[in-house]
Amino acid sequence: MAKQDTKSRAGHPGRKSRRPGGGKPAPAGLAARRIAVDIVFGALNRGQTLDAALDPQGGHEKGGHEGLAGLDQRDRAFVKVLATETIRRHGQIQAALARFLDKPLPKSAQKTGTILSVGACQILFLDVPPHAAVDTAVALAANDRAGRHFRGLVNAVLRRVAAERETLAAADDPGALNTPDWLAARWRAAYGPAAEAIMAAHLDEPPLDLTAKADPALWAERLSGTVLATGTIRLAKSGDITGLPGFKDGAWWVQDAAAALPVRLMGDVAGKRVADICAAPGGKTAQLAAAGATVTAVDRSRSRMARLESNLARLGLSAETVTADAASWSPDDPFDAILLDAPCSATGTIRRHPDIAWSRTPAEIDRLAALQTRLFDHAVSLVKPGGMIVYATCSLEPEECEGVVDALIDSGAPLARHPIAAGEIGGLAQCVTAKGDLRSLPCHQPADRGEGEQAGGMDGFYATRLIKV
Repeated sequence: MAKQDTKSRAGHPGRKSRRPGGGKPAPAGLAARRIAVDIVFGALNRGQTLDAALDPQGGHEKGGHEGLAGLDQRDRAFVKVLATETIRRHGQIQAALARFLDKPLPKSAQKTGTILSVGACQILFLDVPPHAAVDTAVALAANDRAGRHFRGLVNAVLRRVAAERETLAAADDPGALNTPDWLAARWRAAYGPAAEAIMAAHLDEPPLDLTAKADPALWAERLSGTVLATGTIRLAKSGDITGLPGFKDGAWWVQDAAAALPVRLMGDVAGKRVADICAAPGGKTAQLAAAGATVTAVDRSRSRMARLESNLARLGLSAETVTADAASWSPDDPFDAILLDAPCSATGTIRRHPDIAWSRTPAEIDRLAALQTRLFDHAVSLVKPGGMIVYATCSLEPEECEGVVDALIDSGAPLARHPIAAGEIGGLAQCVTAKGDLRSLPCHQPADRGEGEQAGGMDGFYATRLIKV
């Protein structure tokens, strides 16, 4: 299966750390790498979400990997980086491995393929010493009942990857290589030349964005961050947020710069009754409550609503919470304003959630567009005449964004666009469409200062502001 000149027996085991009580030595870091392999395999083959798998507090029943709790903080951080980068660079890694395989691995050896991918990622993109990446990969293959007879192949292929890593890592057009063909074609059709910049932006590790409950300048100083033109606090690196100043005090919450923009479109909400539909995990609910609105947060998922309530409790903010299907929910009185952050394909968040690129399908986008239309149509009935609706998604797909809005308006719904101005969103003129909607792209910078301390991109987000007439 490996090309003939790559065949070799497993090499010298290198430096080892012995198990307590003696026995056969195991390569250092083997447990962390085994967990990373499990997480990558689950995300790419079983539809498990990367976020849930990497949450050590989530528990196995919620998709969290049960082995994370037994690792120290440093090893947990390594698992996160390794699993995320392996998925982020999935296309490049597969192309590199294919150069040294005569034919694909059989289905029975899927886990072996993941072991190869995780090993190659360390060599090509994480600057892990090649001998450590090879040794641990061979050990993982040897411990896999279905693929242990491939351990010689794993050794041979990864040694070839290490020998040619400079050439392999410098692939032409890595953005396209790491994007499924069908998504790349959609984005080229929708965004033209900007599609290449979108795909390139997905390869960069995003910064950590925070929304402060009050006084963002003060918290930016305490956190050694920067206040963007949109009001978001940006930190250069992410990590364990629970140890940062202000977390336990509920001074801020994690929220991408683009995700914080839809609430800004609602203007002064102090004293108004606002429904946040499909609200969990609650970043926008927190924004509305902090701005003085009387908020009703609606979501159909009990577990997600529990997370929203937990987040509000940490922040010292309050909102009425309703666990219900928003497409049929009927409150007693209409609201002054509605925020509908509709369930979507989330393709605008691939830079933070790279597994989304490989888990979505065209059929799913069509299904979600139909759901969004039902939710939006019902939301119109929940707002007073003259009231405002902000419809938003974190999708790059036009069918889930302006396609839903335009179709509903064209059908005769009593709605009129209230176009936004660049000044309302921190001067981001490039994010205002010809119709006056919001459209941010991952390649957009959150300030008009080009590359520099405020660079780092933002999620792809769509929002429109409408008035019920």
